[in-house]
Amino acid sequence: MTPTTPPQPEPEPEPELGLAAARQLLDAQPFSRLLGARITAFGDGGATLEIDIREDLHQQNGFLHGGVLAYAADNALTFAAGAVLGPSVLTGGFSVQYLRPATGRTLRARATVVHAGRRQAVTRCDLLTVTEDDEETLCAVAQGTVLPVTTRSS
Repeated sequence: MTPTTPPQPEPEPEPELGLAAARQLLDAQPFSRLLGARITAFGDGGATLEIDIREDLHQQNGFLHGGVLAYAADNALTFAAGAVLGPSVLTGGFSVQYLRPATGRTLRARATVVHAGRRQAVTRCDLLTVTEDDEETLCAVAQGTVLPVTTRSS
């Protein structure tokens, strides 16, 4: 007679993350609040993050600082992956290619999931500046990997 193992409980599914919850998660990041970042679209493997371009975010030549673009790419990539993997995710790594200086009224980071598996998601992001007339200009592109994480209990 072979011993039987009792059935294991199914792991609880991650709660579905909607636009309102994504906005709360972003607002919980002090640096995101400092920059005035906001999520304007979220779901179906995509996320859009926007930041108003202000003078205090410029570099010495009057363009939006590359670090602001990198921040926007990082968060947009991670939120897009979170729409597929669930809310407990971290950036595994990303790269940004700057195409032209960023000027305009708003920075828009539009990210989508290219591929998602159990262990990671590969995401890409277009970084666009938006004029007063709502015309978009591509100024950088980014790609990254995002990893699901399990929270540690104390």
